[in-house]
Amino acid sequence: MVIPIWFEITAMIVLTVVLLGDLLLILKRPHIPSTRESALWVVFYVVLALIFAGVLFFVGGAKISLDFLTGWAMEYSLSIDNLFVFILIMTQFSVPRRYQQEALMAGILIALVLRGIFIIIVGAAVEHLSPIFYVFGAFLLFTAIRQAMPEKEAEDAQTENFIVRQIRRVVPITEEYHGSKLRVKVDGKKIFTPMLIVFVSLGVTDLMFAVDSIPAIFGITTYPFIVFTANVFALMGLRQLYFLLGDLLEKLKYLHYGVAFILGFIGVKLVLHAMHENELPFINGGQPIEWAPDINNWVSLGVIFGSMAVATIASLVSSAREKRAATRA
Repeated sequence: MVIPIWFEITAMIVLTVVLLGDLLLILKRPHIPSTRESALWVVFYVVLALIFAGVLFFVGGAKISLDFLTGWAMEYSLSIDNLFVFILIMTQFSVPRRYQQEALMAGILIALVLRGIFIIIVGAAVEHLSPIFYVFGAFLLFTAIRQAMPEKEAEDAQTENFIVRQIRRVVPITEEYHGSKLRVKVDGKKIFTPMLIVFVSLGVTDLMFAVDSIPAIFGITTYPFIVFTANVFALMGLRQLYFLLGDLLEKLKYLHYGVAFILGFIGVKLVLHAMHENELPFINGGQPIEWAPDINNWVSLGVIFGSMAVATIASLVSSAREKRAATRA
């Protein structure tokens, strides 16, 4: 089934209103959210995503609903990995905790715009060049191996520092924060505050993660509307999740292995899908490879939840053992 255009337009309007409402709440009352408040917001966005999946079931059918759920679960899982980098950025630029909500929200909005553009580009490539799934699959397998290596975070930090240096060279920026303001007047001139660098760093960092996750979600579905809404729902609750998990993130030391396994699995799935739909003349004479299975999204959903559960439980068990060992010592 195809989703009616009226539903797509209505859904985008509702999601825009929700995002703007969230932004206005932050701007009117900047504060450090409590654990209870953050938990309620995370639950709200998760329930909202499940309701959206239910509505999709009636509007577009069971397959489209499952595609959204699988894509959302994968994007949400991969987005959690972003939180580690977000913490590093907040620490590196000494962002006052009271104003971290605004910084995160601005970064998420920038990320949504950049992801939307990226989805259009990738969607066009997928529509006209089906063999690109071979490229995406190989890229995700490479990314999975890189994700499992500790050197990855150092390389990402170097990229971010390079971008920050370039911004400082061309844009005058104050040394101190002025609340959550982006620009202030100093000696009669308007100058940007360090919040600009924080916004850019958060947005660019998320885009770097999107380079991995967008091709991955196209392994779940090639429907651009589902791809984008899955990204929106995954990012909407990310700010609250940042404050909810807090120090717990430091204990999830095996999480990147779970993310790596998910990326590797989707990479294999993309290669198998490309073989199943093969059009390259130098592979099997341009004919589909019959023995190549097309992995369904129920299996994908199970792998995503299973990988994150195993990585989380293993991390918490390891942290508990280390804590007991430290207590005995």
